[in-house]
Amino acid sequence: MRTVDFHCDALSKMWEDPKASFVDDRHLDVTLQRMEEGDLALQVFAVFLSEKYGRPSFERVLAQIDTYRSRIVKPGHLKPLLWQEQVQEIRESYHSRFGVLSLEGVDGLEGNLHYVKLCYDLGVRFMGITWNYANWAADGALEQRNGGFTERGRQLVELCNSTGIILDVSHLSQAGFWELTELTQRPILASHSNAYSVCKHPRNLSDEQIRALIALDGMIGITFVPWFIRSDADRVKPEDILPHIEKICELGGEKHMMFGSDFDGIDQWIAGLEHPGKYPDFQELLLKHYPESMVKGWMSDYALRFLEQNLPWAPSKEK
Repeated sequence: MRTVDFHCDALSKMWEDPKASFVDDRHLDVTLQRMEEGDLALQVFAVFLSEKYGRPSFERVLAQIDTYRSRIVKPGHLKPLLWQEQVQEIRESYHSRFGVLSLEGVDGLEGNLHYVKLCYDLGVRFMGITWNYANWAADGALEQRNGGFTERGRQLVELCNSTGIILDVSHLSQAGFWELTELTQRPILASHSNAYSVCKHPRNLSDEQIRALIALDGMIGITFVPWFIRSDADRVKPEDILPHIEKICELGGEKHMMFGSDFDGIDQWIAGLEHPGKYPDFQELLLKHYPESMVKGWMSDYALRFLEQNLPWAPSKEK
């Protein structure tokens, strides 16, 4: 059963370590070898600019995109996913594996909207507006004032809608989330967030937010961050993910679920679910509780449907 994973931080770790090999580096959770072991058809790679390296800059955004283009998507590794029509190849080919770029926070765009189009041209297809705190566009989920969008941020939303970049609400403040549901003209997603009513972490989504994402025909990526799954994170097992799945199904989101592991973005793992090579074991767990068609939908079908409907057409196919 093929899998799609909508969030990992392997790219930023590879940028930090120029010697890290995407093929099989033991310091990475996500590698080509482990994607093959887990039969990952598609992995979303986040451009994440840690503040430990100073103020986020567009130069560092470009540096990570260059890392992706030169060390991850190349012959013998992954193919870059850019266009709607490529999704059919993902469905039909059992040997090709794909990668796609996202931004985890627009801090590094420095408020310059011209950089948005440049990122799109370089392969970015998803854009998280914030990380956990405020930036020039909006407030993040941990910003105490819980503000919404700035005027420049609202212009960013409009530009992403017209360009074809899909907006990601994981890390966005509550006020920003609700403002975005009014501003956006296209479906949005939460790449790596769980259900707040199951685990009360501020990065998780309330029942009302989950319903709103479903109403917008968006997607929710269940994440494997232990402290987003249970408050006593030291005791998390793969079975503890099931209540989050149940809650989203209960709210009408059965066909709006996928997975966004956050591999390489965490330093504590669920025992038995530490890297992509463990996805087959996780599928076996899900199959004990749900029909195969439902599990197949969550592992890849619903995410691929979303991409087929919302990625841009290649320029030659534009109508």
